Amino acid sequence: MATAVERRVRRVRAVRENSTRERFDAVMRYLRRNPSLVVGLVLFFTLLFSSFIGRMFVDIQEARPVSVSPLKPPSWELPFGSDKQGRNLFAVMVVGTPLTLRIGLIAGFIGVTLGAAIGFVSAYYGGWIDATLRGIVDVGLTIPSLMVLITVAMVIPESLTVNQMALVVAALAWLYPARTIRSQVLSLRSRSYVEIARLSGMPGPAIIVKEILPNLLPYLASSLVIAVSAAVLASIGLEVLGLGPMDDPTIGMTIFWVQYNAAVINGWWWWWLPPIAVIAILFISLFLITIGLDEVANPRLRRRV
Repeated sequence: MATAVERRVRRVRAVRENSTRERFDAVMRYLRRNPSLVVGLVLFFTLLFSSFIGRMFVDIQEARPVSVSPLKPPSWELPFGSDKQGRNLFAVMVVGTPLTLRIGLIAGFIGVTLGAAIGFVSAYYGGWIDATLRGIVDVGLTIPSLMVLITVAMVIPESLTVNQMALVVAALAWLYPARTIRSQVLSLRSRSYVEIARLSGMPGPAIIVKEILPNLLPYLASSLVIAVSAAVLASIGLEVLGLGPMDDPTIGMTIFWVQYNAAVINGWWWWWLPPIAVIAILFISLFLITIGLDEVANPRLRRRV
């Protein structure tokens, strides 16, 4: 009896190991034929990890004003130099990059979550619900978003915090995802498996969660990356106008102080070059991730590989 049990256990372990190995090989084959996703993820996580690793080599308190000598060019002690406020720009980048990413991630998650909920309900139920929600989204998309965000940011009496900035940006971040996700749900609700689930008596919310949502997960992931990119861009736009968190050294606020002190005209290149480089790397990585996720979300692209 013990021998039979041991053989069965070894057989189960072998099956599990083969299944895990097959999944790993499938993932590696997918990554090899999708270099855009690999490069994008490498750039994004390099930027993210460098900010956390940088805390081991710099005192983050030097991101505050009057911490070092002002307007010092790059040197061994100050790799990125210092600005007119006496801040170590290397410390500013180490502290500011995660803050900017936090704004984008919070606003992106809120925007995609709310937009997906509206898109699913609107497309699945149709009728007056669809007409009402679609009308709200269409009206919202016709209004200049930057003007609305500026108005909302100016209404707040005190200086915004990072989390408040994320909520301000998220106020309009759901409009575009709601429209695009609705169009995807419209194409799925007439599929045979959805009709079978409906005829079997399954309620609408269960059909949305169990039948439609799993088939849209790759598209939702791609929409999230796009929403994060748009949120970061919107937050930087507000911060450059001086409507961001004045007490936090985000990338946008660093650029605000660059233009406020005319760093470009005065030739202080070490002040504006690091934030521009961080923004370029961030948007290139998100763009490449979006291209890479298109293969997962679009079956036509998968067949072309």
